[in-house]
Amino acid sequence: MINRKNLARVAGVGAAATVAMGLFSTGAANADTFVALPGGTITKTLSDGTVVTVSLVGESANISPSLGSTPVHRNTWVSGSAQVSIAGGEDVGGKIYPGYVVGCQVNIAGGGVEGGVEGSLDWSDGESVTGGVGASSGGNLSLGPGQAASFYVLDIEKPDDYGDEDHATNNTFKGNDGSVTWADSTIGLSGCAGYAQARAFVRVKVETENVMSVVTLWGQPFSIG
Repeated sequence: MINRKNLARVAGVGAAATVAMGLFSTGAANADTFVALPGGTITKTLSDGTVVTVSLVGESANISPSLGSTPVHRNTWVSGSAQVSIAGGEDVGGKIYPGYVVGCQVNIAGGGVEGGVEGSLDWSDGESVTGGVGASSGGNLSLGPGQAASFYVLDIEKPDDYGDEDHATNNTFKGNDGSVTWADSTIGLSGCAGYAQARAFVRVKVETENVMSVVTLWGQPFSIG
């Protein structure tokens, strides 16, 4: 079961969404700001010749004013679709980990599309992104100036090998194509009195007969106030 908070829809092939800029509210002073984001695509050729293409399409954010009219609270709803295509291998399959990095008065735009937050993210444990204050499994974060944290969009509940409850932050797909689509996943930020940004990432783990590799696509950073 997918966590209802994330409202993530897992599909075989995701469809691109067409989005536009605008304001949605009954009062201009309290308007939510809807931002269409460009997404992106990255292609990586593995050492055995397998070609992996990862795309982020239909990406958008709906940014709310400060909760309770305080400058340290923000709330944003994010949507998008991560799509993976594999060529050069037969029924390779893989795992898709979509998520977001959130920073408070910290640069999260460094390093290019395959880079990351400058000096503050680490993929070394193979399963999670670790930020300045650690990784999180949900979108409710508390950050101070100069801090960054990350969270995964998915929280898929399923039994483990012993029948106990387990939670997965990825969608496993078989074959050469897969996708994950999420709608109105929440980024709730508290404690940040300064400028705050967020940035999507899509991490894809692919394992062939000869090689295991991780391909990471970074979306464009956007302001959340």
